[in-house]
Amino acid sequence: MDKKNKSSTTIIKQTFSYGKSKTVTVEVIKKKDGLKKFNKTTNNEFKKEVGKVSTKPRKKLTIGRNFYNSFKKSNQLSSKKREISSEELNQTTKKVIKEVKIPEIISVQELSNRMAEKSTNVIKALMKMGVMLTINQNVDADTAEIIAAEFGHKIKRIDDSDSQINIKKEEDKEENLKARSPVVTIMGHVDHGKTTLLDVLRSTNVVSKEHGGITQHIGAYRIKTKSNKFITFFDTPGHKAFSSMRARGAKVTDIVILVVAADDGVKEQTVEAINHAKAAKVPIIVCINKIDSNNADPQKIKNQLMEHEILSEDMGGENLFVEISAKEKKNLDKLEEIILLQSEILDLKANPNRKANGTIVESKIEQGKGSTATVLIQGGTLRVGDVFVAGPAYGKVRAMFDDKGLKIVEAGPSIPVEIIGLTGVPFAGDEFIVINNEIKAKEIADFRLRSVKMKQTKPLTKESLEKILDEKSNKNIRELSLILKSDVQGSLEAIINGVEKFKNDEIKLKIIHKGIGAINESDVSLATATENTLLVGFNVKPNKLAINLAKRDKVNIQFFTVIYELLDYVKDSMSGLLVPDKKEILNGKAKIKEIFKVSKIGKIAGCEVIEGKIEKNSNIRLLRDDQIIYEGKLNSLKRFKEETAEVKEGNDCGIVLDNFQDIKPNDILEAYIIEEQKRSL
Repeated sequence: MDKKNKSSTTIIKQTFSYGKSKTVTVEVIKKKDGLKKFNKTTNNEFKKEVGKVSTKPRKKLTIGRNFYNSFKKSNQLSSKKREISSEELNQTTKKVIKEVKIPEIISVQELSNRMAEKSTNVIKALMKMGVMLTINQNVDADTAEIIAAEFGHKIKRIDDSDSQINIKKEEDKEENLKARSPVVTIMGHVDHGKTTLLDVLRSTNVVSKEHGGITQHIGAYRIKTKSNKFITFFDTPGHKAFSSMRARGAKVTDIVILVVAADDGVKEQTVEAINHAKAAKVPIIVCINKIDSNNADPQKIKNQLMEHEILSEDMGGENLFVEISAKEKKNLDKLEEIILLQSEILDLKANPNRKANGTIVESKIEQGKGSTATVLIQGGTLRVGDVFVAGPAYGKVRAMFDDKGLKIVEAGPSIPVEIIGLTGVPFAGDEFIVINNEIKAKEIADFRLRSVKMKQTKPLTKESLEKILDEKSNKNIRELSLILKSDVQGSLEAIINGVEKFKNDEIKLKIIHKGIGAINESDVSLATATENTLLVGFNVKPNKLAINLAKRDKVNIQFFTVIYELLDYVKDSMSGLLVPDKKEILNGKAKIKEIFKVSKIGKIAGCEVIEGKIEKNSNIRLLRDDQIIYEGKLNSLKRFKEETAEVKEGNDCGIVLDNFQDIKPNDILEAYIIEEQKRSL
């Protein structure tokens, strides 16, 4: 150490001994405080203190054998003190008693969350009552009330609707209401010209975009008339499978345009459309289309509609009629005038200066966008950034597009828009409403989703268990599983409604999975794991992983773009599982004339073929006095001592029956075959 460092530090040596002849020397190097703020006197005093040599004997530090035991005892005493202090703390903090809201049905998980108790403790309490449930299963309100009382909480019974009180629509004042454009739904039979009419009004070509030339989605469009007024149109499918879509279209509409082809007349879906419109109490404007056709007969249409209480004004009725030709663009101006006239009579109004509400028209999953939904705004104004609830889904409007695909920032009453920003896929027909905050929206959506799951999960009663066991024990009942994927919610709903109509006592059709979006690897894996499974996609394709997995596991994926082709495929698949009908076809008859006995062979029947032909491969029946004596096969069929395949009418032959010798003259032998005939639903 150099002189400079020596002058600024002090070395103190201390020696400690422990154990037997073991010592350790510790050197402590202490730096002097060299700061200028201390005066010289302080420094001198400090030097004197440090420089003094202690005359006291050094203390000997000995670590004996009892050191560890004494250290352990002191540690245990301190831990006991900590435990006593924590117990005292728990005694001072009282249990929080909550007011638990209990609906008619609640899951064990939700009940434990509302009570702020551990789910394991709740399950234990249920076990003590003799109720064996898992965390995801549901309990009734009475059981939940007993459990909550056992944990010392206050109970409040509520209805399912109570959780949604805060989202009820407010009644608008008369002075806030403003005129809005009419919402018109075009309905009618398939291929009567509904979409063609709308194409002409919009100056587009929607028909070419629809597979098979038929509409398979509800299309929402907005047009501007020559009088600078707007009309919102809904184009509903006319195919019979889309009954639910037409019913939904009638509920959200102000006016129904019933399109009837002048050369075809009133059909099944025409009558159904009339019934939907009457049920919704919506005025009907009859549009007689295709009047340019050679077979057009408008008067015949009017007479047919009279049977369904649809009368024109010139016949003393209240319904407005208009004869048009969508193809020739004839009388379209007149149709627009009639629609606007009807809307003036209805005096349609809405309040645009409030939170928006409406109805989900269609929902789907788009690549790059996620869940999207077409919404018809019925009241208020929807803006980008609004938080909303739509059935079991909720979200925040990230972007909004009009019917032409242009981005917009707000939409008022009677305007259809496509929105992006949903957390799930709502059902077509669900109510859409804007909420104050996202937390409340999530709470409502979660409640609705639980309600949907609870309805789908049927409780296992004694009757349902007996039914399941009967079905399992009955080997004649075959099961066909179905996995459905569709592009939009409305089409999926229509497919399910169509498929559920295929009922048979021998075949049980079970939809094991249904969803919106592309076919993925989990769908293929499910199809692989389940026997007799159809994997069907409607207007969707599988991703690359699903394609590779399907090739590896040899899973057949069927794709359809037209709904009735899909329904026919499911129907044919079910028919293929039906046990075929067996039909007996008589080929010929032979009469035994003589009987010959041959050693090693037995009795040979000398016969004459009296009808048809006798084939060696045929089944044989022996009749005596019109009673069946034997049924079996031929062992031998000979003609002129040589084996032959068949003997025709009028010829003699020798016949040996398989394992049967009790034959007599004048017995009749019948040759027949059994044909299996395919059955269909």
